[in-house]
Amino acid sequence: MGNGTSIGRVRGLGSSHHGAHHWLTHRFTAITNLVLMSWLIISFATMGDYSYATVTSWLSSPISAIAMILLVVSLFWHAKMGLTVLIEDYVHEAGTKFGVLMALNIAAIGGGAFAVFSIIMLVFGGQA
Repeated sequence: MGNGTSIGRVRGLGSSHHGAHHWLTHRFTAITNLVLMSWLIISFATMGDYSYATVTSWLSSPISAIAMILLVVSLFWHAKMGLTVLIEDYVHEAGTKFGVLMALNIAAIGGGAFAVFSIIMLVFGGQA
């Protein structure tokens, strides 16, 4: 009938050893976003003309296309991780939490896939 000592009641409710990985991954994507967004801003600042033809020719180079795809993936991954933590902390009902997390996953994966597909279509001139 007794619950034992204080430490006995909380044993097993401590760290699940996943927080450090999530924290490091979130910081890694934040640094990646900072570097790639700086590259994008500098690229746009030095572009001069922002016509469709100029931007398409700039994005057609392999380095620009790969960097842009990395930026899109990093941005969507970072946003998904941050919003997941927010939902887990502030949505308390299990069914609602599940539904909102599923909607978030669909939006993040769908948005990222659409953005990567759009970049590929621009790179290959609609011939992909």
